[in-house]
Amino acid sequence: MSPFGVRLAEAVAARGPLCPGIDPHPELLTAWGLPVNVSGIRAFSDICVEAFAGFAIVKPQVAFFEAYGAAGFSVLEDTIAGLQAAGVLVLADAKRGDIGSTMAAYAQAWAGDSPLAADAVTASPYLGFESLRPLLDTAAAHGRGVFVLAATSNPEGAGVQRATVAGRTVAQSIVDAAGTENRVTGTGSVGVVIGATLTELPDLTGLDGPVLAPGLGAQGGRPEDLGRLGARVLPAVSREVLRAGPDVAAVRASAERLRDSVAHLRYLA
Repeated sequence: MSPFGVRLAEAVAARGPLCPGIDPHPELLTAWGLPVNVSGIRAFSDICVEAFAGFAIVKPQVAFFEAYGAAGFSVLEDTIAGLQAAGVLVLADAKRGDIGSTMAAYAQAWAGDSPLAADAVTASPYLGFESLRPLLDTAAAHGRGVFVLAATSNPEGAGVQRATVAGRTVAQSIVDAAGTENRVTGTGSVGVVIGATLTELPDLTGLDGPVLAPGLGAQGGRPEDLGRLGARVLPAVSREVLRAGPDVAAVRASAERLRDSVAHLRYLA
């Protein structure tokens, strides 16, 4: 399998950079007239898989599946498989982060040979960037990607992420570590997560990898502002698009409108 960074660049060149999300939130299930249970999230996910079949990359939010236990994970496995069968890259938004053998087990689940393994996974580095080593190595060995939380838009994050250590913010240290990883592997498969609504950004010039930018649309992120996040930005959007459901064509049309709004972005490998 080609490295994730290579496959991502090819997919974005053909289908655009927008990353729609699959978030079967209870409020959305209700709004779509679906039951708030496993059958509801399965119906919801099936609609999304069909609607997003023409996109480069799609991001299922793992928490909304995990809430239903083993049955929810079974739906997630089928959702990942359905998207990949349609030629879509899958970014599992799991935000895993731990140490040692526990991190190694998470790595096997989300980036190894598990049925849950996606093309890429989000991870939290706030036990130290090197705590992610088992995940980074497992992902590289399997041609998968990792998106590391760096500078998020939630107010609680600023106290940690903007703290300064040895002359640079913690967020900047995460971006720099991801950049080093990309230069070592040469694949551009390690990305960072940067909130699209942030006004203070870390320096991304040395990243050499993708930037996942959640917050487009309802959260206030504007298409015209995304260029400041570099040449490999993936604008992420979920509820702004999903509100259009449950009609497949309506969900697809809503996503395509946003995809067109960010068509000016030129993803450079």
